[in-house]
Amino acid sequence: MSFDFTQFGLVASAHFVALLSPGPDFFLIMRTRIVHGLRPAIATSLGIALANAAYIALALTGVSLLARWPLLFATLKWAGCLYLVWLGVLFLRSDGHLTLADASPAAPARPHEKLAPHLLQGFLSGILNPKNSLFYALLFGALVAPATTAGEQTLYGLWMAGIVFAWDALIARSVGHPRLLTWFRRHLRHIERGSGVVMLAIAAGIAVR
Repeated sequence: MSFDFTQFGLVASAHFVALLSPGPDFFLIMRTRIVHGLRPAIATSLGIALANAAYIALALTGVSLLARWPLLFATLKWAGCLYLVWLGVLFLRSDGHLTLADASPAAPARPHEKLAPHLLQGFLSGILNPKNSLFYALLFGALVAPATTAGEQTLYGLWMAGIVFAWDALIARSVGHPRLLTWFRRHLRHIERGSGVVMLAIAAGIAVR
């Protein structure tokens, strides 16, 4: 069976668009960067990515089991479609306001600070966020066909876990650049509006498949 680039594109696009909207992980990374420095913020980002990888693995395991129950697969497909519509509406209605928990100047570098607590902090932030489990379960239930091979599913999982880490690490680095943070504040409303439109378009694509 040839690789389904259309399916991969839908999964990757829906996942990345969801990353663009600031959530609890976003603010945790920013605060860690401001208070503790870059390395702890990168460790926090890695912990968040590992938590996402755990949920991705669980969701993909569920997809392989859905091949036995077509009706359940169809139910999850439409539930995922409605969830993406709900996210899209939330993005479109957002006021585009970004408030930081701690706007103090960045702390000086602490090269000998232990990173394990920050790694654990990031992992707990991701694993205890119920939206993550719901998002991945519905995303894969809606977009990934039960017949998708284990190799393709593994590629999806590695790609998304890697993108989560890369994006969060970029956020951690960007906090140290006032111009980038100012740009993000200024364009957040447009980013969220665009994200909302993309989410609705993806939901429409699911509905007609």
